Amino acid sequence: MKEFDIHSYMVKGISHIVRDALFAAGKNAKELKYMTSFAKATERAAAKRTELEAQGEHIPPFLIASITSSCNLHCAGCYSRANNACTDCAPKNQLSAEEWDKIFTEAEELGISFILLAGGEPMIRRDVIEKAASHDGILFPIFTNGTFLGEKYTELLDAHRNLLPVISIEGDEKSTDERRGSGVYRKVTSAMESLNAKGMAFGASITVTTENVREVYSDEYVDGLHKMGCKAIIYVEFVPVTDESAELAPGDEERAFMQKELARLRGRNIGMVFVAFPGDEKGTGGCIAAGRGFFHINSHGGAEPCPFSPYSDINVKDTSVREALKSPLFYAINTEGLLLDDHVGGCTLYTNRERVEEIINKERKQ
Repeated sequence: MKEFDIHSYMVKGISHIVRDALFAAGKNAKELKYMTSFAKATERAAAKRTELEAQGEHIPPFLIASITSSCNLHCAGCYSRANNACTDCAPKNQLSAEEWDKIFTEAEELGISFILLAGGEPMIRRDVIEKAASHDGILFPIFTNGTFLGEKYTELLDAHRNLLPVISIEGDEKSTDERRGSGVYRKVTSAMESLNAKGMAFGASITVTTENVREVYSDEYVDGLHKMGCKAIIYVEFVPVTDESAELAPGDEERAFMQKELARLRGRNIGMVFVAFPGDEKGTGGCIAAGRGFFHINSHGGAEPCPFSPYSDINVKDTSVREALKSPLFYAINTEGLLLDDHVGGCTLYTNRERVEEIINKERKQ
């Protein structure tokens, strides 16, 4: 059987995302100007990655950067809090804004086109986001709970269109407030309406569960977000962090439905970008974590396969982004077939966490 060419697949996938984003920009002059510039930047980035690929060095086009462990909300089922990656304690030994700026620079030089800023709540770290603003060859989707989107922040986002707020929402008001807290739905929809009134693009991040899957893929719900000005929806499969929450994880039936509906929504051509995470793993030769399509850097600098798999054997404080991608853990995960296993929920590495822990413990003993 011919080996799956993940590099070519990712190049083609990014081309489609950028094309859809250009279409979604419509007649918005600022957005169209930036997306046209970014389209050229992604072509240059793809050329860098292709050159390194020919030399036997695979560079993923995506990086997830958790820039803080702090958050002002306590969402039910939060994997960051379950993994102790997000706490109410004062952050310690987190990367400085200058250290993150160095990471962004190295990533851009390698041809990484998208850096997803996460947390905790990333907008707590305005100092880091201001550094990101200066790297206009990279698009920074900021996965935010939306509660910090006041006037001063919107001024920064308006001036730097490579900063794209992606606001978390769980469906209707009842579903959102049940998971995120009373009154959160109205806060985030108010923020969306404010961004739209200023002609600013934003996206929505929706955690898909067995309870909301039919609602959030419906035309009625999608059209409601579109009317508020939403330009992109990122669907994230729920990962069960406790045995009690396992029933919320999409199964084979829900995944088949999601894949079908995703294709249908993309075919409507309503001026929105639709992305699913992890997406169709059968179509990508397995999960794209651990450097295949993306990897994760936590708030302390540890390079991890995925936010749902918080294990690290190398820290970017001590090395470079390029060297971090050569992590022995990443290599073992890719070569031992852990990205190909059937699993429950949105992350095969979470399901196989015991094996990942065995790899880490073996490294420590050597």
